[in-house]
Parts: sequence; C-alpha cells; structure tokens
Amino acid sequence: MSEFSLEYPAVFALLILFYICARYCPPRYESIIFPHTDLLAKGSDSSFILSILKWSSIFLALLALASIVKEDKIEIQKGDGYSIVLVLDTSGSMRLGFGEQAFFQRTKKGESKFEISMNLAKEFVKSRKDDEIGLVVFGNYAYVASPLSYDKNTLERLMDSLYVGVAGSNATVINDALLQTSKLFEHSKSKSKIAILLTDGQSRGDNIPLEVALKNLKLEGVKVYTIGIGKEGDFDKELLQRIAKESGGEQFEANSKEDLIQVYKQIDKLEKSKIRQESLIKKSYYYEYPLFFAFMLLLLYTFVLNKRSAV
Repeated sequence: MSEFSLEYPAVFALLILFYICARYCPPRYESIIFPHTDLLAKGSDSSFILSILKWSSIFLALLALASIVKEDKIEIQKGDGYSIVLVLDTSGSMRLGFGEQAFFQRTKKGESKFEISMNLAKEFVKSRKDDEIGLVVFGNYAYVASPLSYDKNTLERLMDSLYVGVAGSNATVINDALLQTSKLFEHSKSKSKIAILLTDGQSRGDNIPLEVALKNLKLEGVKVYTIGIGKEGDFDKELLQRIAKESGGEQFEANSKEDLIQVYKQIDKLEKSKIRQESLIKKSYYYEYPLFFAFMLLLLYTFVLNKRSAV
C-alpha cells in the first residue's frame, strides 16, 4: 500500500519568518512625489499578481525542502528451509496392495503400495514450499531421479513418470540408496538436512556396507526418517530402527494407507520450516516537482516585476 507524506514537515515553520519579514521588513525604494497618483490605481492588479507569484513560489520551495515522499510497504517472507531427499522403494513388491500376498506379482483391483506412496509423497512435496527437495529411487540398484531443487512442478512431473521396476524389480538395495542420498547433500548449504526412506522389503543385493552408508550420512549431517510399509515381517524393522537411531531420525510403520497418511503428517510436523516475516519500506522522493514549479514561478515573478518597473 502506498502512502504520501512529508519527510521534514517542520520546514513550513519558516513561513512565519517569511511573513514577519514581509510585514515588518519592507524594501525601501527612492520616493518620487508627483500629483494625480489616483491615475496609478490600475497598477494594483499587478501588485496582487506579484504577491500571488511570490508566496506561491515560497510555498512550493518550502514544499520541496519538506520533501514529498511516497512509502511502499513490502512484506517479505524468509524461510529457514530444509533440504529433503525422498528415498523411495520401486522394487517389484511395491506393485502389491497393503495386505496382499505375492503370487506371481499379481494385484487386486485397487491402489498398489507404490501408487499410494507416490501420491502421498507428491502431496508432501507440495506442502514444503520453502524447501529444496531431491529424489532417490531404488530396487536392484539405486540412482538419483532428481537433484535437490526448489522446482516442485518439474519434480512432480518426474514422479509421475516413475513406475514399479524402474530401478529393477528383484532386489532392495537400501544401503546403496542411502549412499546416493548422502552424495546429494554434498553441495547443500542448508542447516537442516533430512531424508525420508520408504520401503516394504528386506535389504538385499547391496554393493555398499551399511556402516559406509551411515558414515557418509553422518558426515553430511543428514537425519533419516525410515518408514516400513506393509504387514509385519515384510520389512526389516531392526534395520530401519538402526538407520533412524544412528542418524538422529525416527522409525515409523504403516500397515495401511491411513497409517501412511498419518506418518507423513507427523514427519511434516516434526520438521517444519521456520518462516520469518519482514517488512521493508521503499521510499520514492518527489521534491524535484515542487522545486521546478517554484523556480518557474520565481522567473515569472521577476518578469512581471521588471515589466512593471519599465512602465
């Protein structure tokens, strides 16, 4: 919202000084006495004009000194954002629904764990407006699907293109995924770094020892929240607990879609970005306009005064 004001309104006190000088300090001219002065009465019009010009120029000059200012108040939000990496299991078992038994990897009609997890992950991404987010997927191998970025639209489109088996279907390389995650944080300047690891399987097929992956996460200061989804025994609970404990995070379990919704809500509350609102005031000065008109009126005053003296 814009507001106009005077930066130095006290300047108008000088009007009193000008008035005193005009009233009690009149200029002295040489007197010439001659008859029939009534014939000069018509000259009173020019005196009135001179008076208007003089006081208008004085007023505008003081207005310029008082400095007209337009103030625009700008609200700025600064967020202490997080760097977050989503580490998602895309192995073959993720095409099953919650509570389904693997039988030649066939599924019932309904949402698979992969679809549910991906949809909730996208909602989580949308809710983290002030955070940079990256994505790692894993199955037979682990790879970085998206580097850390604030571009949520591009990340969402990329997530839409993922599918079960995109990183292989027959293994669950959790350790390798954690190592890839730590590498994503190497160039992050964020003070808060977290990873959310979601899996429904046992760790197998890894090329990297768990100790190496955990060491790299600690070096980068990454806190890992682990989520095991599915029924009891599907995922390695002890492994997920160890990863969460040694990195400073927490371990969660979700046996249904509703459980997983609550897990994401809980993580969102635990790691909430702090937003600071600051106000900036942009000032624009307009003193040059009254100064210009004051100068022009002063020139006109001088012109009329000289013309009057010449008559």
